[in-house]
Amino acid sequence: MHRDPKVDAFLARAKAWGPELSALRELALASGLTECLKWGQPCYTREDANVLILGPFKEYCTLAFFKGALLKDPERLLRQPGKVQSGRQLRVTSLAEIKRLAPTMRAYIKEAIAVEAAGLSVAPKETADFEVPPELTQRFAADAALKQAFHALTPGRQRGWLHHFGSAKKPETRAARIEKARAKILKGEGPLG
Repeated sequence: MHRDPKVDAFLARAKAWGPELSALRELALASGLTECLKWGQPCYTREDANVLILGPFKEYCTLAFFKGALLKDPERLLRQPGKVQSGRQLRVTSLAEIKRLAPTMRAYIKEAIAVEAAGLSVAPKETADFEVPPELTQRFAADAALKQAFHALTPGRQRGWLHHFGSAKKPETRAARIEKARAKILKGEGPLG
């Protein structure tokens, strides 16, 4: 059970959720996974493949599984953060909750390791699987150049824009995002480009 000094430093600096993250760390280390710090968070790997990561948030901390969509989740504890296709989070808010859920967490970690050992992966969504917001459909009808440029984008860039537009809850926000993105789409850029 190797403890990465970078994770020790991360936990020593943790302003919130320090005891909870330390308890989650112990569960991860007990599983035999390799500990490291990735993306500024404690991450646990099997043969250099990411299996799980710990994360502090404002209202909870998480034990997050990179391929959580493949876990059975009989207790229905895993949540899909945003529109992430593969990852799933198990959110906790206290040491008592971690203690109560520890047997379940150990089982989920064991299953996540088995998923990685088997080489399983989540099939990525195709562009056609993403919902096209009605505001974009309306804009395409009025702006042939935008429609042509959008359909000329790579599938990944199309999915990125569809996610960006579709994640807005209000129609006005979706329309504003489309308007703001128009110049980038005409240049062939994605939302991050």
